[in-house]
Amino acid sequence: MKLHIYHLYPDLLDLYGDRGNILALTARSKWRGVETEVHKISLGDPLRIEKADILFMGGGSDREQNILVEDLGKRREEIKEAVEDGLVVLAICGGYQMLGQYYQTGEDIRIPGLSILDLYTVAGQKRLIGNVIAESDLPSSLKTIVGFENHSGKTYLGSEVQPLARILRGYGNNGEDGTEGVRYKNVFGTYLHGPLLPKNPHLADLLLRLALERKGVDSELRQLDDSWEIAAHQAVVNRFLKNG
Repeated sequence: MKLHIYHLYPDLLDLYGDRGNILALTARSKWRGVETEVHKISLGDPLRIEKADILFMGGGSDREQNILVEDLGKRREEIKEAVEDGLVVLAICGGYQMLGQYYQTGEDIRIPGLSILDLYTVAGQKRLIGNVIAESDLPSSLKTIVGFENHSGKTYLGSEVQPLARILRGYGNNGEDGTEGVRYKNVFGTYLHGPLLPKNPHLADLLLRLALERKGVDSELRQLDDSWEIAAHQAVVNRFLKNG
């Protein structure tokens, strides 16, 4: 049994080392005897998304996002169909923004998104930078999500989606409503770098379980010794939340 992980535009969307999330998924699968294959999809490459179990999009600068808008738009229908069918998706920062309706620049130019998720993003007047601690309702004993944000876009969620988490420290989606990220079916979007999954192994395991469930196989994951990962996670919480 093999999980197919699709990495969209790894050459353009890897602004803050987001490919570390791919490494976390493959490692945590390997440690449990689950084989993975990573498919790198760039401009003009065939997608064949029907084979995908997990789709990943990282973050990029405005320049990189502008380069791939046309190419990504051509893939909209097949990605949307797969999302509605339960495809597991993790999108970080710019990748997260592009799943929405549009991104409005500081010059009031609207860059169209995929319109897969009920959200939109507008350019803010200042960058939202810093460590983030957020609280989620993920099915795990560890309820916090930690990471680092660095974005000027301010994302606003519509009624058809839910936030991934609620901000305890940091800015999150927009610095106004206390939300961080988005959850829709098996789609997870977030502004958190770090990379995200090595700092949040419980979220990585959730993505793997959902992918296995969609394949119709046993999704019960063998418990790993995450004592070091959890200690590092808790150290971030203690440093930036409990100690200010």
